[in-house]
Amino acid sequence: MKIESPPGIAPHVARRAVEWWLDLQGGHTASQRSAFERWRTEHVDHERAWQHIQTVSQRLQVLNDGAARAALTRPRSSARRSGVKALVLLFFAGGTAWIARDQMTSRGWGADLRTGTGEQRNATLADGTRLTLNTASAVDIRFSATERRIVLLRGEIMVVTGHDDGASPRPFVAQTAQGTSIPLGTRFSLRQEESTTRLDVFEGAVKVEPLRAPDAARVVHAGERVRFTSTQTLPVEPTSADAAAWTQGMLIASNMRLADFLAEIGRYRHGFLRCDPSVADLRLSGTYPLSDTDRVLDTIGNTLPVELEYITRYWATVKPARA
Repeated sequence: MKIESPPGIAPHVARRAVEWWLDLQGGHTASQRSAFERWRTEHVDHERAWQHIQTVSQRLQVLNDGAARAALTRPRSSARRSGVKALVLLFFAGGTAWIARDQMTSRGWGADLRTGTGEQRNATLADGTRLTLNTASAVDIRFSATERRIVLLRGEIMVVTGHDDGASPRPFVAQTAQGTSIPLGTRFSLRQEESTTRLDVFEGAVKVEPLRAPDAARVVHAGERVRFTSTQTLPVEPTSADAAAWTQGMLIASNMRLADFLAEIGRYRHGFLRCDPSVADLRLSGTYPLSDTDRVLDTIGNTLPVELEYITRYWATVKPARA
């Protein structure tokens, strides 16, 4: 169930609730507990803020790292000051977004084929079609007497279509939440984004048909990329061989914005990876292994004027390097 931040919680109340949460994480005396209980009963918003933190913290399972918890519970530490600010944003601004993302990536556990975060998988279907599932992906296989259909429930797949050798060849259909893609003997990838499907065609051609707008169907050829919604097909863009590098376990960046790069890397690691807006437009190029995102982040810190700030092992922010 999606958890919304309670409306009307003043910033100073949210901050104090976070401070109490940290204090109680680190152990407390009877007098501290009494003071906390008095604070909860002083105003209805205090109790609302506290109950919200309890709910969100259980869902996010934050601060599981003992060293991080110890740093954050030291009253005068710089880690605590930074942590309080970040936790206020997480609990009262970012919690819903993170939970929504968690819900999205948790769908598909009953799928025919699936991968976890950071995992990739190859599969060959009955007709010889080869699938490669990227990180946190799920696919249902629905072959019948009249068609060969695969359904991308979440994530990203590379498809190399096989040939149906029956007396009456069955069409191959790839379905997403936004519509269908019908390959015409091809190699292509599909990526389920938040409200669009992204199609990259590397060989052959693919016909895309938005779910609610069949008149918006179009054929996308090798070397082209298109995004489509359930009601429209967006303009065609060029793609490149680099877009398929993930199938080899690599991310190739060419003058890529740091914010976009981190968003991509974040798909392959557990937790929360944030980019400080002040460094979001820095650019980088290179080839990076998706199997070791910690090493990738260390490399970024050595090549750009940035540094990593960890609240826990699974909660990192890339920020400007200190002078």
